[in-house]
Amino acid sequence: MSASKIVMRLVSISFTVLLFLVAVYGLYELGLRSYSYGYRIFAEPPVSAGEGKDRLVQVKDSMSDTDIAKMLEEKGLIRDHLLFVLQLKVSGYSGKLKAGPYTLNTSMTAEEMMQVMSQENLTDTGQEEAE
Repeated sequence: MSASKIVMRLVSISFTVLLFLVAVYGLYELGLRSYSYGYRIFAEPPVSAGEGKDRLVQVKDSMSDTDIAKMLEEKGLIRDHLLFVLQLKVSGYSGKLKAGPYTLNTSMTAEEMMQVMSQENLTDTGQEEAE
């Protein structure tokens, strides 16, 4: 076997191993990002801690869930409108948001905002307060 054939074979094997390692790393990163995004669907913290800032939003009858999410993102109430749309789908509030003016706060979670915009009672937890 000539030296050039041996070198070409080593280069070929090295290139194949490199491609394999790049593919494994890419799948690893994709898995991490997918898990992180999936986790955020159910555990996304509010935009700000503490008291936060009140924002007035106006939901119109003609607005889709995506339009509402984009408006909330523009107002600084949520970080990612696509994440909010996914949260809306899995929460059961999809299609239940009602038109009207709402005062939302940056310290509210996405679910709390959905409850307000669907006009559900935030304080009713099914438990009576202790006297």
